[in-house]
Amino acid sequence: MPFKKITFENTNGESLVARLDLPVDGSMRACALFAHCFTCSKNLKAVGHISNALTDRGIGVLRFDFTGLGESGGEFENTNFSSNVDDLIAAAQFLKTNYQAPDILIGHSLGGAAVLQAAAQLEDVAAVATIGAPFDPAHVKHLLEDSIEEIEQKGRASVNLAGRSFTIKKQFLDDLDSVRVEQTIRSLRRPLIVFHSPVDQTVSIENAAKIYEAAKHPKSFVSLDQADHLLTNEEDSQYVGVVLAAWAGKFIKKEAPERAPAESEDHRVVAYIGKDRYQTHINASGHSIVADEPLSVGGSNLGPTPYDLLNASLGACTAMTLRMYADHKKWPLDGVKVVLEHNKVHANDCAECETKDKKIDFINRELVLEGPLDEKQKNRLLEIADRCPVHRTLHNEIKVVTSLQS
Repeated sequence: MPFKKITFENTNGESLVARLDLPVDGSMRACALFAHCFTCSKNLKAVGHISNALTDRGIGVLRFDFTGLGESGGEFENTNFSSNVDDLIAAAQFLKTNYQAPDILIGHSLGGAAVLQAAAQLEDVAAVATIGAPFDPAHVKHLLEDSIEEIEQKGRASVNLAGRSFTIKKQFLDDLDSVRVEQTIRSLRRPLIVFHSPVDQTVSIENAAKIYEAAKHPKSFVSLDQADHLLTNEEDSQYVGVVLAAWAGKFIKKEAPERAPAESEDHRVVAYIGKDRYQTHINASGHSIVADEPLSVGGSNLGPTPYDLLNASLGACTAMTLRMYADHKKWPLDGVKVVLEHNKVHANDCAECETKDKKIDFINRELVLEGPLDEKQKNRLLEIADRCPVHRTLHNEIKVVTSLQS
């Protein structure tokens, strides 16, 4: 997805680095603010997959590195849970001033506890989502249990987390102990969705049960089946993204921009591909489509191929044209099924084709006409199929002009 690299300052004047993921056409129907897990960064792959699903629905996503992590400034050892909440509020204020206030807060792991805490201070937020979140932020202490005694005695200790060394100070532990989340959740007064895996080995499923029990309706729970805590399986994070995007749409009060009248409607198609292999996000007159390539050629098989989309265009146009014609004639056409297959064939295999090339594009189109039509009506509809606008476009001389946008 297209994105903007952004920097903003936290309450201490330190520079935090963020990425604003945008829908393909660059416009946002709504905006989400994402808080990543403890010691993670905004570039975690799972966060990217979730963000893609939201931008496909017209929802922009700001994800940033907390103080002392990733590309952001400041020292991690001077941070704590409360400073993470402050960073979230600073990010929300930046969005409100420069783009639009966040409609959705999303938090993964400790970031989930942080968004629950921050939501109480952000009146524009319409909905909150947590993913693998602890009920009590102090739950993170179990990651530090081998060093807690040293931290208590010496005031600080170097701990290894996910293969990286971090300095944790006693103030971090004291801050965790001071947080009271249950009352915050009870008074949230926002729609809440809780995602959690029953086999999460880092934050147990009991945490999700406590969050859900404390929250008031409307609230939802989604079990992530066999997913691990970091959603390392791509299918798991994509599933979270799709479900979250559909759920959030119910609670975003902002209406999508009104479509222009038919005679002046914008029929632009915008396609965008990033570094995620061949996955291509398409916005066609406000409608989102994902195109991809099969696994056999290095794709992820997350959507139809470009030639599948070409066939789909011809098939849809054929069906619509026959529907319009039959309705005009008041013929008893109950339904139309169009089956298409695209191949490259040798020119001498096509008796009606005139070309100097060795191979030509060949689309085989079969029609299934449903309803009590007589043979004359069926044969006429077969003729009309060749008159659909896309069919005519494919048979006309086509000129594509390509330029670089400044």
